[in-house]
Amino acid sequence: MSLAIRGLGTALPHTRLVQGEAAQAAKLFCAEDDDQGRLLEVLYRQTEIETRHVVFQAEKVHAAVQGGQPDSVFMPNGRQDRGPTTSQRMERYNKEALPLAVEASRKALAESGLKPTDITHLVTVSCTGFAAPGVDVGLMTTLKLPPTAQRTNVGFMGCHGAINGLRAAAAYTGSDPHARVLVCAVELCSLHYYYGWNPKKMVGNALFGDGAAAVVGVPATDARPTDWRVVAGGSCLFDDSEHAMTWHVGDHGFDMVLSTKVPNLIARNLRPWVESWLGRNGLTIQDVGSWAVHPGGPRILTSVEETLGLPSGATDVSRRVLAAHGNMSSPTVLFILNELRKANAPRPCVAVGFGPGLVAEGLILR
Repeated sequence: MSLAIRGLGTALPHTRLVQGEAAQAAKLFCAEDDDQGRLLEVLYRQTEIETRHVVFQAEKVHAAVQGGQPDSVFMPNGRQDRGPTTSQRMERYNKEALPLAVEASRKALAESGLKPTDITHLVTVSCTGFAAPGVDVGLMTTLKLPPTAQRTNVGFMGCHGAINGLRAAAAYTGSDPHARVLVCAVELCSLHYYYGWNPKKMVGNALFGDGAAAVVGVPATDARPTDWRVVAGGSCLFDDSEHAMTWHVGDHGFDMVLSTKVPNLIARNLRPWVESWLGRNGLTIQDVGSWAVHPGGPRILTSVEETLGLPSGATDVSRRVLAAHGNMSSPTVLFILNELRKANAPRPCVAVGFGPGLVAEGLILR
């Protein structure tokens, strides 16, 4: 693999939602009685999330909790109302996703020192919305990328999607010494808020936020001394895990189910694969200088720490990103990598994410 990260940018919606307020909204929109309301308050506290940025939820939350008039499209009308249709949610995705993607991409380009006209390949990543022409074409026209830029979309791969996107970018830069790749991941998870009571879907409501992140990559032969380089990738589908994490298109948004067994599956399967994968690349777990672990939730981070025997503080950056932004799905690992780069964290760095399958995806960066 041959990809040097020349620039990295992130973007967030303007609205910042405090987790305690989100819990109060969940009681209004999801709980059917006081016992369920108390369970939701505990669940929201246990996420260790302090704030999230969202594109629409806070409009509804602020109005509902404070007694004002919410956005009628996104406010349920009674306990049996499942909220907006998938079509209505996709209309909001089409309106909100591109501006975030553009902001993150402009920041990445600015840091890279490259011009939009230098970009030869565009990789877009998202699992929370669909449209054609979509964010990829929107980025090309808004940023004025060359009309000949080759496009690839990594769709519906979940929280590890940005790792897949970087792997695709590394293939382009590894095969073409002139390649200049823009990778952009944008997710609007809040659009798929689940209305009503379903214990299996309350975790998603409590965890997910919105955001975007972008990377400008060049061949490793053009790397500057300070550039982080993607040097290897790996993937592992865990046995008998298809039930543990699912993401399906429903009539009222995309339906996410997260099993309580996910941490146990990670504990049972992650270490054997990581040891084998690192070993093929001449490394051991102890050789890794820093870790960018996707924070699917605090229990997932704890499970990764324990099963890999990581030193104290190894996932502190992941926990800080989770606390400040929640789980933004695919952009999240890029937010973590950005913080590690800024801190000049020791390398090699290993990025790990988990998605429906249950699949673990990884990258080694030097």
